[in-house]
Amino acid sequence: MVFNDTNTTYFNETNYFDEHHVPDIVIHYTIAAAVAMGICLFGIVGNIIVFWYLFFRIQRNKYTVYIVNLAVADLLLLTFSAVLMMVNINTLVGSTPEFEGTVGFLTFLEIMYDLSQYSGMYFLTAISMERCMSVLFPLWYHNHRPKKLSTIMCICLWILGCTESLIENLICPSEDFRNQTQACTGVEIMTFALSIFICLPLMILSSVTLLIAIKRTFRNRYPPRLYIIIIAAIFIFILSVIPFNFLWFLMYFRRLPSIQDTLSLYFASIISVALSSTANPYIYFIVGRLWKQKSNHSIHDALHRAFKAEEDEKEDIKISEEEKTSPNSGETNSTSCNSDQTHDNNT
Repeated sequence: MVFNDTNTTYFNETNYFDEHHVPDIVIHYTIAAAVAMGICLFGIVGNIIVFWYLFFRIQRNKYTVYIVNLAVADLLLLTFSAVLMMVNINTLVGSTPEFEGTVGFLTFLEIMYDLSQYSGMYFLTAISMERCMSVLFPLWYHNHRPKKLSTIMCICLWILGCTESLIENLICPSEDFRNQTQACTGVEIMTFALSIFICLPLMILSSVTLLIAIKRTFRNRYPPRLYIIIIAAIFIFILSVIPFNFLWFLMYFRRLPSIQDTLSLYFASIISVALSSTANPYIYFIVGRLWKQKSNHSIHDALHRAFKAEEDEKEDIKISEEEKTSPNSGETNSTSCNSDQTHDNNT
């Protein structure tokens, strides 16, 4: 996303608008920026809480490693989005729209924004694929998965997100973006392909796999909360972020007819990405409290129940072994659901 181009060109070139409509447009965009800031602040609080409990208070497992890194990525994204909205409000209604170092500061914001957005997308893809593997091949996954895989993957995904962000912002700065240079076109196609043709299909595949697993086990027991968390997070991400990837790609090739359309897309995409990052921690809280009948719903207990993975994996292995030994058996264990409920009531 080209912040420099939006801030220094579209906001300042008010001669593109009819002068009678400029005040209304400024008010509308200022309100949009303020709404985005409010969403960001709400999400920052939620992600700080998730990071605090999962990093310091709850014993980590292979899945919480991904969730902690996803929370950090969302926290960075929301923080820099809030700062960006402050800059935009200053540009729209401030007494000094331009300040010293504006271009460099916006470039830094854009690099950090893209870094956190891309890394968060990769973390969500990684955790969904890893859980998918544990469902499809539970015995192999349990016996052969490297112990430090989550940590190694997170380091690699941070490096990948950082590299992609630097390439996009250094090879395709604002001027090259407007001029559609050959290098910039290649970068835009690369980032679009990584999101749409690699991450999106993997997310959809893993979500479908987890939905099938939920349907298969729902009669026997409550579906694992981690399945619901992954599916909900992916659904919100696809619904709120992916459409704007298509629109920004179209904008690069001049498929948006007016400056107003570009600015509307800009604010809508910021708000949608902020909503996706804000929703994640509250998904964890809500899902962690499902099927819990006790009145005391602490955040610690909710997060602990949401990400307890070992028992779910043991159940997957048990189901896999039962299917191998008695593939035609249609019997269900009537006590599994009750035992799972009893376990929740005791935690």
